[in-house]
Amino acid sequence: MKILKKILLITLPTVGVTWFMICFFSGCTVGLQPLADTVEMEAESAIDRGFDGIIVCVNRPGATELYAAGWHNRENEIPADPHSLFKIASISKLYIAAATAKLVHADRLSLDKTLAQYLPDIAPRIEHSDEITLRMLVQHRSGIPNFTDDSDFPWLDLPISNRDALEFVLDESADFQPDRRYKYSNTNYLLLGEILDSTLGYSHHQYIREEILEPLGLDNTYSLFSEVDPDQVMSGYGNYNGWEPNVKDNDYTIPGGSMVSTAEEVTIFLRALIDGTLFTPEEQEVYSSIYVYEHTGLLPGYQSIVRYHEGLDAVVVQFTSTSGKNSWSKSERVYRRIVRVLEKEE
Repeated sequence: MKILKKILLITLPTVGVTWFMICFFSGCTVGLQPLADTVEMEAESAIDRGFDGIIVCVNRPGATELYAAGWHNRENEIPADPHSLFKIASISKLYIAAATAKLVHADRLSLDKTLAQYLPDIAPRIEHSDEITLRMLVQHRSGIPNFTDDSDFPWLDLPISNRDALEFVLDESADFQPDRRYKYSNTNYLLLGEILDSTLGYSHHQYIREEILEPLGLDNTYSLFSEVDPDQVMSGYGNYNGWEPNVKDNDYTIPGGSMVSTAEEVTIFLRALIDGTLFTPEEQEVYSSIYVYEHTGLLPGYQSIVRYHEGLDAVVVQFTSTSGKNSWSKSERVYRRIVRVLEKEE
């Protein structure tokens, strides 16, 4: 199945000079170094560029390749294991979008029903709640501010409930009129989690487990960090003022960012999302109309990327266990280099 993507192309006449200057002045040399001969060598090079650990999985039909370099736990000098669990952060949104598509097809949810209709108790505290539809929440077109963008959001002492997190945006002005434009907001998926729970009458985590994970045989994918043995989770390191070196125990529980999985199981999920294994044709049509087939994720100490590359017929996942400073841009460049190595091998 081919995936059609809308791509915004921005042409800058001096992009070559600009890119060189950015790299020179920021100390970024990832894109300037010669390409490694293998994915394994490229992953090992990522450690030299400042990452504590990296896991890569390449999923092709009938073959899965796993790579790891650096540390699973730096303090105890435990080497990285490609089978380790990892906090996948906002890649979790793909699973919530898939659950939403299934429930829409089952007529248990409506894409055109409003936030005010679904959550009337908080509607008066969210601007335009009577205009914001379920579809807009899924597609990040609601205009509701992103609660993690609040300067007072306590990354060192995370909210333990959805409502505590939601307080950071309740009674705030909208960023824009509903459906006028796109702006990524974690608040959208927090609210989707609340809507799913209310509609189901039980936790959407259970629904995802029963309707998505178990049918695909994904036994190492979990909704919450509290469900797993912490020793099996790769340690994460945040380069932020005030952060402890290892931030693995900093538990983010908000829908759309809370899940834990392995690199291999994330690739299995995305391939199933794409090739029709997960959905009926009608469910696939709903999903294709509302959300994307790739994602990135970012939490303190954890960065993740999953994308399908049609020319390779490969799903490629990359996990890096260091965040802060310029690590996100470096992680994206390492990912692009790994894909180039795969293309060169082809």
